[in-house]
Amino acid sequence: MKFNDLDIENWKDIDINVDSLWIIGERDKKGKHSNKYHGNFIPQIPYQLIKRYTKKQEIILDVFLGSGTTLFECENLNRNFIGFDINDEIISFVNDKMKSSEKIEFDIQNCDVSNTSEFNNKITKSLAKLHSDKVQFLIMHPPYMDIVKFTNKQEDLSQISDLSQFVKTFNKVAENGLKYLETNRYFAIVIGDIYKKSEVIPLSFYIIDAIKRKFKVKLKGIIVKNIEGNRGKIGQGGIWKYRALKSDYYIFKHEYIIVFKKEF
Repeated sequence: MKFNDLDIENWKDIDINVDSLWIIGERDKKGKHSNKYHGNFIPQIPYQLIKRYTKKQEIILDVFLGSGTTLFECENLNRNFIGFDINDEIISFVNDKMKSSEKIEFDIQNCDVSNTSEFNNKITKSLAKLHSDKVQFLIMHPPYMDIVKFTNKQEDLSQISDLSQFVKTFNKVAENGLKYLETNRYFAIVIGDIYKKSEVIPLSFYIIDAIKRKFKVKLKGIIVKNIEGNRGKIGQGGIWKYRALKSDYYIFKHEYIIVFKKEF
């Protein structure tokens, strides 16, 4: 692996999980991390991905910034960062958390990442600020359709209730981001399935299929991760079991981390 700083000669001491099943007991709460934003993912996910697929001082692009989980891990691991989000309030929150940071170079902006012209304009400015023209890793943790609405903006992916429209829009986001990812580098999508109209919708499967059909990429891993620490279900195990038994469904206890390699 030439795209990381791992000391492969001492592979037994490397804290990288290479299994396709990740059981993580609780989220990392050190430093700037918090669990106050609905839908944020645990810091251990970007930690593992960034450490395995990048080197120090390289640039990570996160097109769904959220509460800054990936950015905070980039700061911990000495990687530079570009982040976009459509939510002005959460951008202000993250900027406030990072106001005293001098360890890394970073730029975060409000952006409709499905709008190609707006995306190109914003990322060009961000890359110029970081003295580069490409990024070395792309991470995407989109809304799971309209299960949680993060803003009232029409262009927000969390406003999309139609599966076909969501997949089409997400593919546009991926296309925009992949344009600025170096060839033969890696990107990851963190996504879960949803339950709508009394039926499981395997959103992750649709996304994998759409990415493989549209782009010249190799699927490198489908990691299943437990979501025991999901903010919306903490302390509610009993009532969810009751509801499941009363009906005919199973409780979601996992989400997926899908890793691809770009070959174009």
